[in-house]
Amino acid sequence: MELTKVEIITRTSKLEELKEALNKIGVLGMTVSQVYGCGLQKGHREIYRGQAYEINLVPKIKVETVICEIPVERVLEVAEKVLKTGKVGDGKIFVYKLSDAVRIRTGDRGPEAIMDEKS
Repeated sequence: MELTKVEIITRTSKLEELKEALNKIGVLGMTVSQVYGCGLQKGHREIYRGQAYEINLVPKIKVETVICEIPVERVLEVAEKVLKTGKVGDGKIFVYKLSDAVRIRTGDRGPEAIMDEKS
């Protein structure tokens, strides 16, 4: 089985809906970070105490997960369906092939490191 990391950067308002949709297809483990970035949005102008400021980093969330049993295409389909509004700022999805993973507590490697342990 191949390990694949999927990294999704999108609007903060979509987090709960994305988590629920991914959970429904079996993606249970994920890391979520609050991040700031700019892409096509290029930020916006704000006025603070009469002074104009260019705000070029927009708040986003980054959801990272590693999968091996769930098809990558299924994860991408679900994420796109939930996140796509058709407007600038929907985000990006990056897919990486991983060479290994280690569960520190047990020393399990590869797919076993990310799968549920059998009782």
